[in-house]
Amino acid sequence: MSDLNVDWGALLKLLAAVAVVALILAGLVLALAFRTLRRVRHRVPPHSDFFTTVRAVPLSLVVGLDLLDLALDVLSAPIIWMILSRYNLQALRNVATIEALIPISGPIPTLTLAWLAARIFKLGEPHDPDLIETRRIGPDSYVPRPRG
Repeated sequence: MSDLNVDWGALLKLLAAVAVVALILAGLVLALAFRTLRRVRHRVPPHSDFFTTVRAVPLSLVVGLDLLDLALDVLSAPIIWMILSRYNLQALRNVATIEALIPISGPIPTLTLAWLAARIFKLGEPHDPDLIETRRIGPDSYVPRPRG
């Protein structure tokens, strides 16, 4: 058997460099996604399932979340929770946070794969542009939800 000498210092430097690059890319991609999310969050019904929510969000959001998970691994979970809570994407928030809590799942772009699967296999409900979304203001009383 041959000796396997691993240069742990070089390996740690490589992993740190990957994490820093992924964190910078995640910040840039998520900044672009936030502009789109302002419009999207009104397209997602409040109690949507995971695949309906994933179909409604832009690809940049799930790519950014996957990059954040790659960069920070388990530490990305509270950040993902806050981001998706802010945009009322509860179904995506729950799954993405649990996925982020699983150690060593960072290199697998699970949310991006779920986004692709939802679109390719038509999982979840598609967005209906003719649907008038409302907000409840009282018993049996609703008003149209503002757009944009």
